[in-house]
Amino acid sequence: MSKFMISNNIRKQRFYNDEMTQQELAKKTGVSRQTIVAIENCKYSPSLELAFRISDVFKIKIEDIFSYEIIEDRGKREDV
Repeated sequence: MSKFMISNNIRKQRFYNDEMTQQELAKKTGVSRQTIVAIENCKYSPSLELAFRISDVFKIKIEDIFSYEIIEDRGKREDV
């Protein structure tokens, strides 16, 4: 079974938006600063709703912030 990873460029977007702080982004999206930290560090994947709220704050498309990568599970082999 394949695994996946969602990565993001929120930190870069904050920098390009007047060096917005994590706290400011958290306030604008209705979550805690700790949630923003966890998302930026790829420790937590946001809900679809939160991902859209974040993209709305930056006024860019969701796919310009988040990317999805499939990571192959090389430890297991499926027999066909």
